[in-house]
Amino acid sequence: MLDRQTIANRLAAVGYVADGALATALALMDMLNRPLLLEGEAGVGKTEVAKALAGVHQTRLIRLQCHEGLDRSDALYEWNYQRQLLAIKAREGLDAEETEEHVFSEKYLMERPLLAAIRQPVAPVLLIDEIDRADEAFEAFLLEILSDFQVTIPELGTIRATTIPRVILTSNGTRELSDALRRRCLYHALDFPDVDREARILLARLPGIDTGLALQVARLMERIRKEELSKIPGVAETLDWAAALVGLGVGRLDADREAVYETLSCVLKTREDRARLTREVADRLIGKVA
Repeated sequence: MLDRQTIANRLAAVGYVADGALATALALMDMLNRPLLLEGEAGVGKTEVAKALAGVHQTRLIRLQCHEGLDRSDALYEWNYQRQLLAIKAREGLDAEETEEHVFSEKYLMERPLLAAIRQPVAPVLLIDEIDRADEAFEAFLLEILSDFQVTIPELGTIRATTIPRVILTSNGTRELSDALRRRCLYHALDFPDVDREARILLARLPGIDTGLALQVARLMERIRKEELSKIPGVAETLDWAAALVGLGVGRLDADREAVYETLSCVLKTREDRARLTREVADRLIGKVA
């Protein structure tokens, strides 16, 4: 089991700069063998936590993207009906009971993310992304897996986990999650990074960026997020924008304001937000971070 500081160091080594509270939550996941529920606005970097954690443990990342209508067959397993039909046809005239046992065997089982996660020889990171977009019935279905790490397939019986996956659940808060789910998880609220942490993220992910430019970009992003925008830009947008500025040879935001304004397309993703952040507003914001 890794301690908090070791996890923080290893996350930084794979390009994720975590604060102390998040590093502690990830250490507790291992200590208590519990899933971690991450809540926060879109763009704060919740999904990246799971990706980075897989890098820390050098293991596979298995992702279940949740959406309305998600059901067991999408998440757990399906039978390969086409192959089953072909097998039944090929076995015509043979014992019916044996044929049934044959076609409902592992050979015809198609793993989906949850089943795959509990059958890995090396514990993977299981990302259950945007659980708040799934129906409440699916959320209830997850409880057995999150508690006991086992699933039941009627034709095969109960399958217990070969290894216990490290489970990260993310939620953007589009609906309230059940108390039962929350009780089974550790919890961490993830916010947008402060200026210092966002600058360190840029330096970690974009090795060619100048320290001064990284700080200016982080300061300007903090101010942009305080504007009345319909889509608040996330960390991914910050990385895209900084990469664009570096690629264009911009060394300081205040020294090349035209390039800064023209590359705001990396950050602003709606017509309304583009109209709100006029040249005058951009000049004012740049002046405050220069």
